[in-house]
Amino acid sequence: MVDLGRVHVESFLEMMSAERGAAANTLQSYERDLDDVRTFLKERSIRLTEAASADLAAYLSSLARKGFKPSSQARRLAAMRQFYKFLYAEGLRTDDPTGILDAPKKGRPLPKTMGVEEVGRLLSQAEAEAEDASPGQLQRLRMLALLELLYATGMRVSELVSLPARVLDQEGRFLMIRGKGNKERLVPLSQSAISALKSYGRLLAAENAAMKEPQESPWLFPSVSKEGYLPRQVFARDLKNLAIRAGLTPSLISPHVMRHAFASHLLANGADLRVVQELLSHSDISTTQIYT
Repeated sequence: MVDLGRVHVESFLEMMSAERGAAANTLQSYERDLDDVRTFLKERSIRLTEAASADLAAYLSSLARKGFKPSSQARRLAAMRQFYKFLYAEGLRTDDPTGILDAPKKGRPLPKTMGVEEVGRLLSQAEAEAEDASPGQLQRLRMLALLELLYATGMRVSELVSLPARVLDQEGRFLMIRGKGNKERLVPLSQSAISALKSYGRLLAAENAAMKEPQESPWLFPSVSKEGYLPRQVFARDLKNLAIRAGLTPSLISPHVMRHAFASHLLANGADLRVVQELLSHSDISTTQIYT
């Protein structure tokens, strides 16, 4: 007995090759996907050419139960759409059963983050190195200040490295950050961040005063870069090197991961989602909800 479903699949593939110029790999992919649909329907005594929307929805549901990724489910649905549009155009069906099927939603990838213990090890390493009074201490104090500020505020790395020098003149436990679109927000500082910032500021001022031609910089973390402040790529590189010295996996550590850790740890300790949204300067709360 002739399998009409198989015959129509072959006709569909011929059309895709001749009229659409589909590549061999694309044709093979369509063939595999449609054969899988045909096998599923055959087990339920349903012909591929006669399947209803509910039958095809049941097939997609079976893929989900088997653990297929949304992207794989979407590819199967795309193959079915092309096939049933072909049947409709050829007059072999009076409807397109895929018309009312929704594509599976792709889940947003969870952000990489760090545990409290890992953050603690990183900060402890930076603190231990900052206590070394040998030449180069300013760079080590700078790293400690950068990390403490980042973990205390969750600011973006671009906001962190471009902080103005006047930050050193302010008093109190709050810091004004100018973010995207020049929007300003007030964020609280931890005592350890305030302490690290003051230690760094004192040594920075002392080294500037000792120079024959002191150079005033408008930036908190000055550099000889084009912008005049520490490039974020340099900070990211130095952070990975610090992670290695702290016994952590460097590929899992970055300034952005530290920002994620800030948000995750706040929420884990009962912080209000709206508050964290404001601290991170997320315009949409759904962006913040991923941390939950």
